[in-house]
Amino acid sequence: MTLREKVGQLNQRMYGWDAYRRTPDGFEPTEALYAETERFAGLGALYGLLRADAWSGVDHSRGAGPAESAALADMVQRHVVGRSRLGIPALLVEEVPHGLMALDGTVLPVNLAVGATWDPESYQRAAAHAAAELRARGGHVALVPALDIARDPRWGRTEECFGEDPHLAARLTEALVRGMQGEPGCSDGLFADDKAAVVLKHFAGQGATVGGRNSAESELGPRELHEIHLPAAWAGVRAGAAAVMAAYNEVDGMPCSGNRALLDGLLRRRRGFAGLVMADGLAVDRLARITGDTVSAGALALNSGIDLSLWDDGFTRLEEAVERGLVREDVVDAAVARVLRLKFRLGLFERPCTADGPPRHQPSPGRGRELSTALARGAVTLLHDNGGVLPVRPAVSRIAVVGPHAATTAHQLGDYTAPQRTGIGVSVLGGLRRLAPPGVAVDHARGCALTGDDLSGIPEATASAGAADLAVLVLGGSSARTPETVFAANGAAAGAVSEMTCGEGVDLAGLRLGAAQYALLDAVTATGTPTVVVLVQGRPHAVAEAADRAAALLTAWYPGPWGGEAIAEVLLGLAEPAGRLPVSVPRSAARLPVYYNHKDTEYGGYVDGSAEPLYSFGHGLSYTRFTYGAPRLSRDTVTVGESTLTCEVDVANVGERTGRTVAQLYIRRLRTPLWPRTLELRAFRSVELAPGERRTIALALGPDELAQVGADLGTAVLLGTVEIRVARSAREALGATPAVLRVTG
Repeated sequence: MTLREKVGQLNQRMYGWDAYRRTPDGFEPTEALYAETERFAGLGALYGLLRADAWSGVDHSRGAGPAESAALADMVQRHVVGRSRLGIPALLVEEVPHGLMALDGTVLPVNLAVGATWDPESYQRAAAHAAAELRARGGHVALVPALDIARDPRWGRTEECFGEDPHLAARLTEALVRGMQGEPGCSDGLFADDKAAVVLKHFAGQGATVGGRNSAESELGPRELHEIHLPAAWAGVRAGAAAVMAAYNEVDGMPCSGNRALLDGLLRRRRGFAGLVMADGLAVDRLARITGDTVSAGALALNSGIDLSLWDDGFTRLEEAVERGLVREDVVDAAVARVLRLKFRLGLFERPCTADGPPRHQPSPGRGRELSTALARGAVTLLHDNGGVLPVRPAVSRIAVVGPHAATTAHQLGDYTAPQRTGIGVSVLGGLRRLAPPGVAVDHARGCALTGDDLSGIPEATASAGAADLAVLVLGGSSARTPETVFAANGAAAGAVSEMTCGEGVDLAGLRLGAAQYALLDAVTATGTPTVVVLVQGRPHAVAEAADRAAALLTAWYPGPWGGEAIAEVLLGLAEPAGRLPVSVPRSAARLPVYYNHKDTEYGGYVDGSAEPLYSFGHGLSYTRFTYGAPRLSRDTVTVGESTLTCEVDVANVGERTGRTVAQLYIRRLRTPLWPRTLELRAFRSVELAPGERRTIALALGPDELAQVGADLGTAVLLGTVEIRVARSAREALGATPAVLRVTG
């Protein structure tokens, strides 16, 4: 290969939606695609050929639906291969944050909702479906957020996190990789036709940026980085992830895309990662702030471990960087080899186009809806039911469904979502009207908008609530992008517009809902009608008023298009509230941080209020009651490096309904060579029990679960004494009876 051809393989500079135009007969390549492939004698990768949203400007009138996507991908691929002297195909890279971000792709609940399910098996099935959709439509590589840990809910991308805990995120990341890439996920194995290469993003520490501000610096010490922000990445690497994306933020003074210690030293050399490392959008060019120009910025990124750029100028000028002596050609060769290896694993050299071989069948949309609804149902979390109003009682004959989220599906979807066709999805109002028992009237009044202070609709809402036996008040936020949204060059929202209160670029100084929503809450609860508040949101908002005044409070996060049906099922008792909090819910932004796994020091409260979260990590109620016995260990002493031991606990359903509980195993280190955290989640298991049923469940504890980051920042089981606590939440675990384990040499 010539140096020009090699450099071309490392570039992913073009926006995919600029590569084609619609014609009366289908699609044709644009002059921009001709220019790009001529410049590099081919193309390494193309981002977002199928992407559709307000930023790309692609909608159903311009873009490719399921029946056309494969033909569009094949057209582009034939063009690329035909302009490559060696016939090298391109990687077609797509966003798959919660389902494929393409027209008529299955939309899943956002990651925060997936985290609330505590159900890796269900998520693995949904991830497999998303991969099959991507491959059937001609794509190869899925960009999926999985590695960010939610440490500050003011961050607009909190919805993309599985939660605040590294163990929960690690288990779900494993499920993601296995679902999308298949078992066993060998780094040198070939992908099946219905499996996609996963790019895990973002590496590393992006969930801990200062002040919850997007792309800001992360003031992380090495131990915090290793204990909290890297376990999910290591789980993904072990599962065989094909690639990772370097994060925007800096770690120890150096942005991740230029951080050789992080990418080459830690990821590749220490952890043995042999896959691809991709830069985030325009991140390489940002390095010019410290290098002086984009040529040297590209060289810094390549030398640091970046293999594939995204929209940058710096990597297009790597030939010049080699000529200037800023980077050696053998470093270019190593990166090119990783790009080509992935193309071989995907079978692109043998079958670059979907038409080259047996047809790939588009997965059933009905199956996609089923998987999405199952995740949404599992994410609905009952935070309190002080009035005992749920599930809806037989005596209720009229329900008032009010609030800005009551009758819409647009705000249930989350960021990075393609435009939806009219009629797709089920709102809370629609779900209740369809599923409510015969004879139950379901009324509706919006009341107010998500944002702003217009109170003119509140009298109608209060009249509706006052005439009902039960009010369901649906409040929350929105990450819905609209044509009016102003975007930055990398696609992030450049500021909150319309009703967008969450998503990339929409960080909040406070965690309050729109002012009118609190006025509506006050007015509806003041009617005296028992009120159930349902929160549809991409971050845990500060809703102490709802906790104080509502008879019951639930959160469904962004549950996807059919989330309204799942919420209605739970409200009516057709399904159990199975969700558990993946993040702690703060009382206010002023009291952050509130994550449960802080260092075990004598934290004091505030003079003017509690420092504890409103609801703790792992919390979630059921419609029945469970009791937990004391944990029992298969042995109370282990030696360093010894095999797995077992913790058993008896769980009983002492209520009157079948229900699901999630047994959460936390460790609390007592004697340890390093300062410990208060609690650390190390295992969990869900169990469904009938009324009166008692079952002994076993949770495995091996070296990985007992390990601690040592003084050398390596992970190992260290000498000391550890308490094992099993409970239904982190807060409950602090008061639970422990079993004591001693680790000896």
